[in-house]
Amino acid sequence: MQLHRFWRRYTKGVLALLLCGATFTSAHAIEFMKVEDLHRGMVGHADTVVQGDKIDSFKVEVLGVMKQRGPSGDLILVKVSGPIIDASGGIVHGMSGSPVYIDGKLVGAVAYGWGFTDGTLGMVTPIDQMVKLWDEKYQKDLPNPWKDTQLIPLGTPLMADGYDETSLAYLGTKFKDFGYKGYATASDSTDDIVKPMVPGGSIAALLVKGDLKMGAVGTVTYVDKDKVVAFGHPFDKRGSTGYFMNNSSIFTVVKSIDSGFKLGSLGREVGVITEDRGAGIAGTVGVFGKGVPVRMQLRDLDRGVERNAAVTVVESSKLTPTLVATSVYSLLNKTLDRVGGGTAKINIKITPVDPKLPTLERRNMVYSSSSVSEKSIDELFDIVESLMNNAFKDYEIRDIQVDVQVEEAKRTATIIDASADQVIVSPGDNIVITANLQAYREGKIQREIIFKVPEDQKLGTYTLEVRGGGVIPLPYLFEKQKYNLTDEIVERLKVHKNFDEYFKDLSEDDQNNQIVAEFLADDISMVEESGDKAKKQRLEADEEDVDDDELPNGGKHKKGLKASDDDEKENNEASRVVVDYVVLGDGQFTVQVVDKKDRDHLRKQRIKEKLSNLICCQYLSHFCVRNINKFPASIQ
Repeated sequence: MQLHRFWRRYTKGVLALLLCGATFTSAHAIEFMKVEDLHRGMVGHADTVVQGDKIDSFKVEVLGVMKQRGPSGDLILVKVSGPIIDASGGIVHGMSGSPVYIDGKLVGAVAYGWGFTDGTLGMVTPIDQMVKLWDEKYQKDLPNPWKDTQLIPLGTPLMADGYDETSLAYLGTKFKDFGYKGYATASDSTDDIVKPMVPGGSIAALLVKGDLKMGAVGTVTYVDKDKVVAFGHPFDKRGSTGYFMNNSSIFTVVKSIDSGFKLGSLGREVGVITEDRGAGIAGTVGVFGKGVPVRMQLRDLDRGVERNAAVTVVESSKLTPTLVATSVYSLLNKTLDRVGGGTAKINIKITPVDPKLPTLERRNMVYSSSSVSEKSIDELFDIVESLMNNAFKDYEIRDIQVDVQVEEAKRTATIIDASADQVIVSPGDNIVITANLQAYREGKIQREIIFKVPEDQKLGTYTLEVRGGGVIPLPYLFEKQKYNLTDEIVERLKVHKNFDEYFKDLSEDDQNNQIVAEFLADDISMVEESGDKAKKQRLEADEEDVDDDELPNGGKHKKGLKASDDDEKENNEASRVVVDYVVLGDGQFTVQVVDKKDRDHLRKQRIKEKLSNLICCQYLSHFCVRNINKFPASIQ
């Protein structure tokens, strides 16, 4: 195999084998038996491990050849028997890859059990299909993984070392389309020892390594010097991969109604698995997969507990986001040592391999009444998934840093009213907005937002919305409800012109602990309806006048905390102020944008009209606050 194909994706390394007391040598030359030389009634044996590292054998009898039945070609139908099979209850997960020999020749690997049988019928993948994997060209993330409703392995069991039950359940929801199911496993006393890869011995294909481990356990089929083939079936059929190749020691065989599996440890890393295709997995000993390092700092502020941890996950646009989120989730659960709600501050830093690409740094604050741990990882998953699958550039990640601080207190604040010093303005004018918020079980707080009308703003009447950063703007909320749009669909509806625009939108997206003021265009829409954009629906709500005393006086700040320059950001049509609460609620002003020569006259006219109607509120706008009880559950 030409190893140079992989140098761009993997880091070369040499194992200190002599120091570890083990060596990797060429397997004893063995002849292959071709499929056309097989006939019904031929008997041989297969090698596998059912406990520890000891290789045992079971009987294999050829029943026939199933032409083009497998994902890579022919499969050999066999019947298995013997004490091992009796004790295991038939072919189980983890026996995949067990080499089958007839008359001293290698036929292939036990790859599948057949569903709805007694577990003694199986399929063998021919060895000539498997060794072709060493010569495959680089082709990452193959679409449409092969599946079969009769052949097992469906529901590939993942051994998970260090993950808690809750995080494994989360993993199952994210990987439901992949057929993965996580099972907690243990460490073995021999895990730190480098063991040679031998036919019939155990092998683990890891997706995560470090303070946590996760991967699938199977059997080595054939070894040629530093090259290894195993499983006989795809792990996930992702093409060219970077799974971590590790040793494994088997504790026992777990019986199951569906299909049993070997419960094994995830031992010492010895190489990299470079191919995952229909005929199995293939890799190289002594070459290490790079992966994506994830460094975590997790703190329970109430108990003063801090945990620092690090893992490395495989690089895959489909797998990496879930593996990163699940790992942080599990370790956060262990740090808190409790279940339930709370408030969390999250800092995320994602550094790309390419120094020409920008580093993403993102801060946010979340509250959950049920699971603050799960809520804390939602945005992390979304950001990693979005970056790795963006339509503009290959954003290869060098490393990820995650800092999460959690407290049990409910740190939320609801916008109860607001006032604006002017609602008749011209392009370039500032509107001073004073927002009054009610903090949960605390007093009222007040914040000021300076909203600048864009210099190029067209003249007309606009809705100026003041809302919490995590609150969906009204037009979007109505359309989500009308068209039953999921967050994923809404995200895909966003259109970006280039990578810079996309990256800015991702990194500067509103934070939940911000008060946001922005214009909403009357024709704003996420979807097309009959060729025209759906019109914005107006909110029906009670309007309340704001007293004159609540209006800013000559630009002077009233009682309350003023936002610092660092807390305030302008982004064309939006202004934002950061507070130390998750902000709920929203409301709207009606603002007229007029020519400067008409502005002062119209302001005076507005005052006269209000005085004539006995409404003594100069520079008053009507501010409608959305009923908090009508909020979607996702933002409460």
